[in-house]
Amino acid sequence: MTDLNLIRNFCIIAHIDHGKSTLADRFIDVCGTVDERKMQNQVLDRMDLERERGITIKLQAVRMNFQSADGNLYELNLIDTPGHVDFTYEVSRSLRACEGAILLVDAAQGIEAQTLANLYLALDADLEIIPVLNKIDLPVARPDEVAEEICSIIGGKPEDILRASGKTGEGVPELLEEVIRRVDAPKGNRESPLTALIFDSHFDKYRGVVTYCRVFDGRITAKDQLQMMSTGRKYEVGEVGVFSPDMMPVERLEAGEVGYVVSGIKSVFDARVGDTITNALKPAEKAIEGYAEAQSLVFCSFYPTLADDVEELKKALEKLQLNDAALHFEQESSEALGFGFRCGFLGLLHMEIVQERLEREYDIDLVITSPSVVYHVFLKNGSMLTVDNPSKYPDLTKIERIEEPTVRASIIVPSKYFSQIIELAKKRRGEFISSEYLGNERMNLSFMLPLADILYDFYDNLKTISRGLASFEYHFDEYQQSDLVKVDILVNGERAEALSFICHRSDSHYRGRKVVEKLQKTIRRHQFQIPLQAAIGNTMIARMNIAPLRKDVTSKCYGGDISRKRKLLDRQKKGKARMKMIGNVDIPQEAFLSVLTYDQATKKGD
Repeated sequence: MTDLNLIRNFCIIAHIDHGKSTLADRFIDVCGTVDERKMQNQVLDRMDLERERGITIKLQAVRMNFQSADGNLYELNLIDTPGHVDFTYEVSRSLRACEGAILLVDAAQGIEAQTLANLYLALDADLEIIPVLNKIDLPVARPDEVAEEICSIIGGKPEDILRASGKTGEGVPELLEEVIRRVDAPKGNRESPLTALIFDSHFDKYRGVVTYCRVFDGRITAKDQLQMMSTGRKYEVGEVGVFSPDMMPVERLEAGEVGYVVSGIKSVFDARVGDTITNALKPAEKAIEGYAEAQSLVFCSFYPTLADDVEELKKALEKLQLNDAALHFEQESSEALGFGFRCGFLGLLHMEIVQERLEREYDIDLVITSPSVVYHVFLKNGSMLTVDNPSKYPDLTKIERIEEPTVRASIIVPSKYFSQIIELAKKRRGEFISSEYLGNERMNLSFMLPLADILYDFYDNLKTISRGLASFEYHFDEYQQSDLVKVDILVNGERAEALSFICHRSDSHYRGRKVVEKLQKTIRRHQFQIPLQAAIGNTMIARMNIAPLRKDVTSKCYGGDISRKRKLLDRQKKGKARMKMIGNVDIPQEAFLSVLTYDQATKKGD
């Protein structure tokens, strides 16, 4: 049993690619947690996707034992967190299980947008912040300048900021000593009723749900009867253990410790992130204050390529949701694509990661619709509808006003690109809020931007304008009234509901024309002319025609009077007019897919 005073729970927070996982590797090396033969780069990044992309997607916990200079052996529980804005929810969950945070800043790149966002999350969680300069071994490192940037934000003296290199190991033992000195030991009573917070979980096909928890009071041992405080469901503990970094069974988990619990839970809904575990025989009086539920910002639909895979897709999403609490989904159907699921995500990268995990881990081929956001539609009768799918859009005559989600964005960029960034934001209906200098040459620009207008290529354009030097972070702010319209697509005069979309009125003509152009290329020609139209209500904003197949009815006429040919052509003309009135246009699935599916090659401006 480890003394509470010898336990430290901390995490690493930083912008993406500032070296969190590499520094975690060096911590593991210094503490000798992993055998030298089994050690590899990014040892905490378990998924192939994480290694391929070079980013951390899932938070990972590891217990390390560190022999301090004061002669004591300390138990260090580290939680490695993602750095991308789409995985901020992962960061917020790890903070709830810690007492301190290492704020890691690249000595070459300096403070970036997500650095600030994660710093504010840690401050809100009332954690002890230890600022550290990483990658000081790089030839282009500018530690003195970056140290001044950090001090301008959090205070203190530049010379007091620790300097380390996750690659070479320089300064790493000193950093661990600083963690022991500055981070508070966890508080808790091991004799009190059990309270443990679930901060993550995953599904094991042999053992069921494995819950990751931080114990605040009491203890958990095998054969204990546990109770989930939100649902009241009871389970018997089969195994408890810690991460080292592989799962390693232990006799018990006590207050202040971080580990996992296997209790035979089969339903993914009985181990919700943020729930409190207590002892069923001696329950706690109240649950631990958990995290706020993640609010989805981006929505799209997943449909299986094979209709028979709908149930498999549902089971896969449920298991993935257990491992990714920010994922939300509900079943829906489409006249074009059949049965599928409407899914909510924190951003486009989050959406792409979920798609790849479904295809890799569960072997399901997917059709993905274009991403959209949630609109608030206020009706004249005083009620409000939340619309995340154009099919739910009410009749124009019933609408009083529409509001769209806006985000408060932070862009850190060299000051010489100031005017170009302002111009880019204006094109996306953005509103400039403020600016401040970080050091002598970099600025932090704040904007209010419509979420729908930054979904596709905003970040790509931002990187192009700034030569790759800008960083971008955003969070939801509020809903604002906007001039939004639903654009309907008409094929031969009939509305194709599956092809409708919602956009700002200023963008409606462009997008309507692009959809009509795509349909013209993918719908096969019939024996009559097919008009393709984009409309807002009863107003047509774009039109193209698919030319009819022409049959040469005069081919059998080798001569004679011209009136004979005219008679045949007139008869053909009347037949085509009659066919157009009663004929059905066959819209192939390829045509729906070309319009509905998420395709980065069709971004505005291409």
